[in-house]
Amino acid sequence: MCSVVCSDGVSLQEHVELHLEPGAAANASPGSDLELAHRLQDEEEERRKEEEARVEKEQFQKLQRQFGLDGGGGYRKQAEQRLERAVARGLMDPAQFHCKRAEMMESLASGQDDGKTRTTGALPALSRFYQSEARDCAHVWLSADTDHFCSSEGDRGWGCGYRNLQMMLSCLLGLEEYAAVLPDMAVPSVPRVQSLIEAAWSEGLDPHGASHFNRRLQGTRAWIGATEIYSLLTSLRVRARIVDFHQPSGPADTHPRLFQWVRQYFCPNSSRLQPRIVHTKKPPLYLQHQGHSRTVVGLEQKRSGALCLLILDPAAPSSDLRRLLSPDSAPAALRQIRRFPSGLKHRQYQLVAAEGALSEQDKRTRVLNSRSLRAERIP
Repeated sequence: MCSVVCSDGVSLQEHVELHLEPGAAANASPGSDLELAHRLQDEEEERRKEEEARVEKEQFQKLQRQFGLDGGGGYRKQAEQRLERAVARGLMDPAQFHCKRAEMMESLASGQDDGKTRTTGALPALSRFYQSEARDCAHVWLSADTDHFCSSEGDRGWGCGYRNLQMMLSCLLGLEEYAAVLPDMAVPSVPRVQSLIEAAWSEGLDPHGASHFNRRLQGTRAWIGATEIYSLLTSLRVRARIVDFHQPSGPADTHPRLFQWVRQYFCPNSSRLQPRIVHTKKPPLYLQHQGHSRTVVGLEQKRSGALCLLILDPAAPSSDLRRLLSPDSAPAALRQIRRFPSGLKHRQYQLVAAEGALSEQDKRTRVLNSRSLRAERIP
């Protein structure tokens, strides 16, 4: 019919149909055929670009929703929405709604956590358990006393990073080493943690990370990770360290190097004869992986030499932790806390450790260095 080459089946069909229209053969010319082919190809390219832009926009919006950056409101709005749904379902009367909302507003105004998801006594309970049970453990190292915080109605689905920071602060506030840099501080609420991270960014910490959130966390449901924890601790003059286990270091995608690092953290003098249960003055460790974070409060070493992390999970409800406090239910509760190497199968993990107080000069140096913030990579 002609010598024009079409780029795809749709363009070819349209071109053939134009040739078959009455009078098309008489009016056709090589030049007009070529122009038509170019026009059809341009139209097809425009459609392809529009489709790619649509898919890209949908993926971006999905990521924004996933990471809480879609403008859907933050802690306060989510808590109010859940209270309203409870009223609509008949689970709460309007008087209770207004009472609970007033309590929440008072707590948020104070900037302190209301303590409703806080469980104390987890570390003493672990110590009691190991003193009478788990004789297959050669050694157990426990962090300094740390409270458990779980997600509430206001941050369920996105607040794990904030809750793990609360766990770490609950420990630091009780250690004399940090008293000078954390005077008269109480464990902050989730929105207050967001404002503290924003203040850290305003000091110049981690500008790259700040730009990812458009320098704003308050009023959002944004997930935070290891770099935000580092920035906040540094702003509070706590010496922090990020260790990145960026790939598996053992068979079956396990991370034995991570377990060894945690052992060295809790027991730096491994050559010395250690008692079976060691109560350290070390703060817990913030443990991050894709999509979730938890708090490492200790380590078991079996008689076989195998290592097991002891982890408090903010996704676990307070009722689970309270089971640990009872001698009858402690063995079952401990199974939810233990993590062996086979239980950590994500490709990448990051740890954040608090390692003492910073002087003002050290803090300024770290602020400057955070412009190109890099974690220590192992292996």
